[in-house]
Amino acid sequence: MSGVKESAQPAPRAAGTGFWIALIGVGVVGGLLSGLFAIGGGIIMVPLLMALADFDQRRAAATSLAAIVPASVVGSATYLLAGEIDLLAGFFIAIGGIAGALLGSALLKRLPIVWLRWMFIVFILLVAARMVLVSPVRGESVEFSALVALGYVMLGLVMGILSGLFGIGGGIIVVPALIGIFAISDLIAKGTSLLVMIPTSAIGTGANWRAGTVDVGAGLIVGVAATAASIPGAALALALPARLSGILFGLLLLVVAAQLTLRAIRTSRAARASPSEVTP
Repeated sequence: MSGVKESAQPAPRAAGTGFWIALIGVGVVGGLLSGLFAIGGGIIMVPLLMALADFDQRRAAATSLAAIVPASVVGSATYLLAGEIDLLAGFFIAIGGIAGALLGSALLKRLPIVWLRWMFIVFILLVAARMVLVSPVRGESVEFSALVALGYVMLGLVMGILSGLFGIGGGIIVVPALIGIFAISDLIAKGTSLLVMIPTSAIGTGANWRAGTVDVGAGLIVGVAATAASIPGAALALALPARLSGILFGLLLLVVAAQLTLRAIRTSRAARASPSEVTP
């Protein structure tokens, strides 16, 4: 692998009051974004867990994925009550998503930390560009067919792999794809994405738990906070103009990518300066 010596069980910094407050804060921010952008919140929770709770990329991804499960349940329920979920699309996406989540979780155990870090940064930048440059639409629909069903399954497969690999729930791929490829309303795309996150995140978390990469206690705390915050986030999404929502999301991702890039550069420099010490 990369020569990084890692323990089988999570070993974040010592648990003090500040640590628990940091976990709650991560959950609140992730939950708001989960409801607002239907992204599961992991794309924000992963870097926050690394910055505030001293988790490495692998452990942060696995723990974030566990926290996404309850937040997705509550967030999708909010969209369902508003009539903004396509259950048929969600079913076929979930089929591919479950298989992809298992594959992504397997890759998470094997890829070196430095690869995961830079792959995550590039991924964020690509999605940010897509959200800023392409205007989402509302009120459109697509006729269901066998080809469309196959497309949903393939989309779910990609979502699941990214979910298990980066701990992001997968909505960051599903929402733009449903809007841009399948011509689904942005609100229905968000609601459907949150619904699909439930089985994919649960499956991926189970695989991570067996591999010993997830901090269950931290994931529970972050998940409870995220669940509570996802309700106002979803309510805000229903009121926010589609174009403004996309731009805000893209700008947020750019800030996150910049922060992660600086952290990665500092880590690389520290590793070169002290080759005997390995920084996760």
